Amino acid sequence: MILQQEFYSRNDVVEVSRELLGKVLCTNQDDQITKAVITETEAYAGVTDKASHAYGGRRTDRTEPMFGKGGTAYVYLCYGIHHLFNVVIGDVDVPLAILIRAAEPTEGIDIMRQRLNRPDTAKVVLKGPGMLSKALGIRTELTGTSLLEDRIWIEDQAIAVGPQDIAVGPRIGIDYAEEDAKRPYRFRIG
Repeated sequence: MILQQEFYSRNDVVEVSRELLGKVLCTNQDDQITKAVITETEAYAGVTDKASHAYGGRRTDRTEPMFGKGGTAYVYLCYGIHHLFNVVIGDVDVPLAILIRAAEPTEGIDIMRQRLNRPDTAKVVLKGPGMLSKALGIRTELTGTSLLEDRIWIEDQAIAVGPQDIAVGPRIGIDYAEEDAKRPYRFRIG
């Protein structure tokens, strides 16, 4: 079942970040379907979070999707190389986002191999948000896209993930965020 607007309309970025674990990220790019179970997320708490692109109310063309309706894709280019996919949640003008860091492929694995330029025998591992986006065909052109449509969406396939299955820790690569870098906003199955 595709996640509906109610799932994304909540303003608790930590809760929703945890609840995305075990959900299935799906894409339909050039009539090629790929799917992967979300195994790692990071929460970004908007204007009060120094690690967020919207910290202090910063609003730019790039960050504008973060200020949109919950259930919107926020995809940005990192280091001019990696396309990173985030799920926007909450109310309009409340810029809360969840970075999808890792996933386990379930459908379209041969397509992912091609996109990653991996030999047929190589296991497809989607650890790291750049690799995940590349394998699923997620690019910055999708920023601002609704997650309720048919290009990129998230499904609930009733994969059980209990509190005992979730490891919690600080986010990665955000030392610039000072004390906010230590927030326990990274969640992963494991």
